[in-house]
Amino acid sequence: MTNLFGTDGVRGGANALLTPELAIRLARATAQRMATPGGRTIIGRDTRTSGPMLEAALAAGLASAGVDVLLAGVIPTPAISFLIKDERADLGAVVSASHNPPGDNGIKLFDRHGMKLSVEEETSIETILFDDLAPAKRVGTIGTLESAAARYAAFLAGTIDVEAIDLATHTLAVDCAFGATFEIAPHVLRHLGASVIELNAVPDGSRINQECGSTHLEAIAKGVSDHNADLGIAFDGDGDRVLLVTPSGRTIDGDRMMGIVALHMHRKGTLSPPIVVATVMSNMGLERALGDRGIDLVRTPVGDRNVSQALVDHKAQLGGEQSGHIIFADHSPTGDGILTAVKLLEIAHETETDLETLADEIPLFPQNHRTIACNNAAEVVEMPAIQAALEEARAALGDRGRVIVRASGTQSAIRLTVQADDDRLCSDVTSGLEATILRHT
Repeated sequence: MTNLFGTDGVRGGANALLTPELAIRLARATAQRMATPGGRTIIGRDTRTSGPMLEAALAAGLASAGVDVLLAGVIPTPAISFLIKDERADLGAVVSASHNPPGDNGIKLFDRHGMKLSVEEETSIETILFDDLAPAKRVGTIGTLESAAARYAAFLAGTIDVEAIDLATHTLAVDCAFGATFEIAPHVLRHLGASVIELNAVPDGSRINQECGSTHLEAIAKGVSDHNADLGIAFDGDGDRVLLVTPSGRTIDGDRMMGIVALHMHRKGTLSPPIVVATVMSNMGLERALGDRGIDLVRTPVGDRNVSQALVDHKAQLGGEQSGHIIFADHSPTGDGILTAVKLLEIAHETETDLETLADEIPLFPQNHRTIACNNAAEVVEMPAIQAALEEARAALGDRGRVIVRASGTQSAIRLTVQADDDRLCSDVTSGLEATILRHT
């Protein structure tokens, strides 16, 4: 098997591609490459029905390789990054398919620094995945990591820099997507004084991400309207991303969130160096808005681990993705939805300005996103006809926009993104490219 890992770990149909047998092999191979007998690994998961099955398989594989395992239970993905460092563990793993539907599941792996594994490390694991690995001389233990959720919640509350923050006048609608944030997110926001309207905040893995959460904002928009809330906060199933919805129904996406934070830090003189890291998907409007204030935008390939590594390389503090993975490098090396929501609410409190007004400082270009189902996406993207159409589209856009066509790293699909400074131009380029791709899928 090759290319098991995508842009965010291993992901696929539970009990189809992602079986207990594969999880055991993956655990043993990971232990062989990344851990030492007697070392410790922390495992967390989201609420999916297949989660306990795969969690048990991972734990068994690691223990059979001589690694001790601590189970954190249902907990947001970024909590594992924090807990690895807090426990001084060797590795971390999360059983989650993030924003994917309930039938999928995935395995994300983290190193001793709480960072996702590099491509080189993943490739090294894949090369021995089906080898007959020698059994370890010792059998690792499997136990429960006590107070994991409470420790993570305390960490989140401790990221607030402004003294005496009180959100008592705020009503927040919070959509937890039936996922891993169902308990921690409302608790942390209430700790800051807010009145919280909980939506889809029960651990029901059979409904995770279904018509709710950050990938289906209709639910949170309705919640904001129905409850006259001051803000809507929508997480995905494992809590590493967040999107916001204002009382007027406008979405504040990852680009605008990065812009709000960057401009605020720049004004305070705390954005040092004056760099924001984003992926190739981020909007040109963000790049121009930051550039006008002397802030450079560094772009990476898609995936928050690429953003995380670039933050290290550039010694930068802020980065993320349009989809709502935002990394505050001073606090965490990975995207964290709850942390992002907390920090944005802190900025609104400190500036005495609502987030919709702050978002207006980041005028975005019109953009279209298309997801086109395709089983052999990587091959189709490289077809001469697709590449020719792509070059034609880029010529039509010139310096007025940009286009990205890529194989999804998390689903069997092609992702098409078009940005332009004019709605009609954006629409025309999108329609032409989409039609060409559909003819070849």
